[in-house]
Amino acid sequence: MHPKRVLHRNIGLAFFRVGMLGFGGGPSSIPLVHLEVVKKYKWMDEEEFGDTLALANTMPGPIGTKMAGYIGYRVAGFWGCINAIIVSIVPTVLLMLLFLGLIQAYKDIPWVQNMSAAVVPVVAVMLGVLTYDFIKKSSESFGWLKALLLLALSAVLMEVLHIHPAIVILGCIIIVFLPLLKRRKKE
Repeated sequence: MHPKRVLHRNIGLAFFRVGMLGFGGGPSSIPLVHLEVVKKYKWMDEEEFGDTLALANTMPGPIGTKMAGYIGYRVAGFWGCINAIIVSIVPTVLLMLLFLGLIQAYKDIPWVQNMSAAVVPVVAVMLGVLTYDFIKKSSESFGWLKALLLLALSAVLMEVLHIHPAIVILGCIIIVFLPLLKRRKKE
């Protein structure tokens, strides 16, 4: 098989798996994207993936779609981007429509109500694990003190002072990435 076809097939398989197995929305699929992109196919290393994740978090919209589009583009250009976005979105949307129709039809059955309620703690745990991993990686890059200070500052700005998260994220980008850019320019 032609190498480009293999590459597009691999992009399709990787993001199809992410789209189908990423239960709980975009943030819960990030570990799956990491598994496919860094561990399995080695399209990025840990640092590049972390930078991609940070960049994707700064932009509006679903994070899984943004990451699929960027990684697909980075690996195989425009058509890689289109491929990754389509295979990560279309199957999930079709299944979601099917399952929402089923849940709506059987919403009054107690076990359906219990099943719907059971999803919330699972997603909370998955997001907690992702948050811990993100803080741990930040501490490896900046040290525990700086990472925890940045986390505490962000929490105070959003929860106490009610500053919009986008502004806090922009401030964090400036605080974190300007020194990195200056360091890379020196190298």
